[in-house]
Amino acid sequence: MEGDALNQLRKRVEAGGAEKYHAANAARGKLFARERVALLVDEGSFVEDGMFANALADGLPADGVITGTATVDGRPVCLMANDSTVKAGSWGARTVEKIIRIIEKAYATGVPMVYLVDSAGARITDQVDLFPGRRGAGRIFHTQVRASGSIPQACALFGPSAAGGAYIPAFCDVVAMVEGNASMYLGSDRMVEMVTGEKTTLEAMGGARVHCAESGVGHFLCKTEQDAIDTVRRYLSYLPSNWTSEPPAVAGLAETGFPEIPASERQAFDMRKVVKGLLDEGSFFEIQALWARELTVGFGRLDGRVVGVVANNSMFKGGVLFVDSADKATRFVQLCDAFNVPLLFLADVPGFMVGSAVEKQGIIRHGAKMITAISEATVPKICVVVRKAYGAGLYAMAGPGFEPDATIALPTAKIAVMGAEAAVNAVYANKIAAIEDEAERAAFVAERRADYERDIDIMRLASELVVDAVVEPSALRGELVRRFAAARAKDRAFSRRRHGVTPV
Repeated sequence: MEGDALNQLRKRVEAGGAEKYHAANAARGKLFARERVALLVDEGSFVEDGMFANALADGLPADGVITGTATVDGRPVCLMANDSTVKAGSWGARTVEKIIRIIEKAYATGVPMVYLVDSAGARITDQVDLFPGRRGAGRIFHTQVRASGSIPQACALFGPSAAGGAYIPAFCDVVAMVEGNASMYLGSDRMVEMVTGEKTTLEAMGGARVHCAESGVGHFLCKTEQDAIDTVRRYLSYLPSNWTSEPPAVAGLAETGFPEIPASERQAFDMRKVVKGLLDEGSFFEIQALWARELTVGFGRLDGRVVGVVANNSMFKGGVLFVDSADKATRFVQLCDAFNVPLLFLADVPGFMVGSAVEKQGIIRHGAKMITAISEATVPKICVVVRKAYGAGLYAMAGPGFEPDATIALPTAKIAVMGAEAAVNAVYANKIAAIEDEAERAAFVAERRADYERDIDIMRLASELVVDAVVEPSALRGELVRRFAAARAKDRAFSRRRHGVTPV
């Protein structure tokens, strides 16, 4: 092919699909796939792979997906971007092969993989070529799973991710979804009505807000495509390129100051204020902020070094752990452990939720999964008991029995099987009921509660070496910086085995 003809073909490929599809996307506030790539990567760094896939076919430029390598903030990455102007971003055989190849390259070279997803799923007309074979669509997911925990995998979702294609985001570490346009679903609204009789819409069933606030499949709800791309860039800034490296350190920033903590354990307060007060100013990057809000997780920096934070938040459901919050913690702890990010636990937890509803949901199983993740995490981990750590909540927040590198208590801390009121009622219920005089009954309960509080006094626990230090709030940040530094070179061996049997 002569130079002019090759240049014309390249221009046709780079233009994507027909103009009417570009116009339709623009009307919905959607960018062209190549514009998304340009916003993500460093200028001039993108090298495209497989540009001429299906070049001889009519109307299938690049076979509907852009793949290649680039740098983001100077660090190498691999990426794919569905082009929804080409057959709605659907997959053909070469689409699938390009996606498999670029994930394999990311895994082989040890660099992050970024997915810019906007796809209607498989082309039914091409199903024999793309679906069942050894290099068919299933190989995408197999390759993602093999790469999981080896390299960071981040997804920005701009439109649909349909049917089997919905599993690309599901196998990523995090998913940023653009509200109003992004959706994930295994069956379309028409298919759902046909199969089950339910009448619904794609937005109600699998829209961005549903997945970020209710299902937990989405991690970040973004207003614009630029916000989603910026979120992916920021996520990558906290992680190493692969599992063999350390997270990137930066110059330490100023602290914002520790907030006042209410003395009463019954008074709710936003633990995110404590998180932001401890970390370098402006460094907290919360993940899944809209889902299972009784538990706050995210990345931040302490004196320039990355840490992962797991914190109970009594502003929501009293900070009690539920099925979803246990899952949220499990995934985040495993993410941090995979990529060498030390873990900071801030405990203010009454325990796991009880009752028939959560038992039927499998609260024991989900709680066991969370405790498994805490046990298996070998990165440096420090537990800070801010107020209360009751029952199995202490275990789920990396309490003393789970080999934390330190258990630190604030003066407001309480560690016990249960709170004083519940304990007195449990032990003395019959005796309390037998006291007829109201004042005498109140005095008896108050005396028993005082006895219980003395029994679990934090200084007594410190004297018994249950906690390693009792620290004033103003001194906590410095204490954490020094203790994490001391734990940096720890031996990370855990168990003689291939892997455990997770109580999923």
